[in-house]
Amino acid sequence: MSGRYLDSLDWATLEQQLDQDGCAVIPSLLSHKACDEISALYAQPEPFRSQVIMARHGFGRGEYKYFRYPLPDLVARLRHALYPRLVPIANRWHEQMGLPNRFPESHDAFLERCHAAGQERPTPLLLQYGPQDYNCLHQDLYGEHVFPLQVAILLSEPGDDFTGGEFVLTEQRPRMQSRPQVIGLKKGDGLIFAVNQRPVKGVRGYYRVTLRHGVSRLHSGKRHTLGIIFHDAT
Repeated sequence: MSGRYLDSLDWATLEQQLDQDGCAVIPSLLSHKACDEISALYAQPEPFRSQVIMARHGFGRGEYKYFRYPLPDLVARLRHALYPRLVPIANRWHEQMGLPNRFPESHDAFLERCHAAGQERPTPLLLQYGPQDYNCLHQDLYGEHVFPLQVAILLSEPGDDFTGGEFVLTEQRPRMQSRPQVIGLKKGDGLIFAVNQRPVKGVRGYYRVTLRHGVSRLHSGKRHTLGIIFHDAT
């Protein structure tokens, strides 16, 4: 991943996809080599501040670990480089939804705001799934200050490393049944998606829809995912 690659992306089309579906795929955000290097961190205790076994909390089956500060270099660079490219979308969404908060241009400035409010624990995480594991539909909130977009990067190759385990996104519109999406990703692909709510234009202006995300049951193999969340946790 490089800033030059991010600059080369068609951000107007990505923004259009986010407005339409609440998600957009960045193909080959990470090389296969970088994916393998990050996946290998899971077996090491040093990079992480905590581990969550999903079944103990009713979150599904599988497990994940939150990174500690200082973040691994690649994870920190991803967080720092992606944030300013998503800020214009985040601020426009908040304006359209009638929400008062606006986000600063730099991620460092946003983290200062989080930390001043007591949200000091880093939230980037590494998830690991095995056969029959899954992740229930949820939202990654963690405190008062919530950046409305996040990024998940698939670190394993579907069909080779695992089967099943699709990324699932659901959207609940007012007075309507939930709309599901199943997003096909390849190893190294990044998925930008809404954390909590996004605006949708109706006949009387914009209204808010609520989104949740999860992972369907794995049939075989092992699946790793890197989650980049831009707000820190209390």
